[in-house]
Amino acid sequence: MHGRLKLLAAARSSALLETRFDDDRPLDAAGWHEAERAAPVLCRLAAAELRYCSPSARCRETGEALGLTPLAQPGLRDCDMGRWRGRTLAEVTAAEPQAVDAWLADPRSAPHGGESLLAFITRIGSWLDTRPVGEGAGLVAIAEPGVVRAALVYALQAPPHTYWRIDVQPLSVTTLTGRAGNWSLALEA
Repeated sequence: MHGRLKLLAAARSSALLETRFDDDRPLDAAGWHEAERAAPVLCRLAAAELRYCSPSARCRETGEALGLTPLAQPGLRDCDMGRWRGRTLAEVTAAEPQAVDAWLADPRSAPHGGESLLAFITRIGSWLDTRPVGEGAGLVAIAEPGVVRAALVYALQAPPHTYWRIDVQPLSVTTLTGRAGNWSLALEA
């Protein structure tokens, strides 16, 4: 049986604009406005049988703004950045340049004391593979851009460093079709 999962990237927050490692900031005013403006187009996602979201404030608020009432899923949380959480990439690079280099070069590395990129991708893949899918089942998940990127790397069975080459814009929709261990990217008009 195959299912269809639409991954909706959350609307923006100030943490996203500052390239800040997630600190669970809510949507900013511009993010609320963008979500409300996109609601007439994205309201079609409400037809999904199951609606999920990352547990972050901005994902929950994006769902609220779009009228989706998603169920928060701990397994959809963004990558655990340990002691780097809440800091900007520039701050961390200035304080720990070798640690940042190691983190970017080795997907098994977690110099921040949190989750490695490989562990993050694996966790998101496990979440994907445990979704209840019936023939044509419709699911939607509102997630952080990093979660969408990790899901794509897992679904396409791409090398982990591919994660750094995927750009996910706020309120963009990515569709995966398939079932546990056999996902495909579906590009839609």
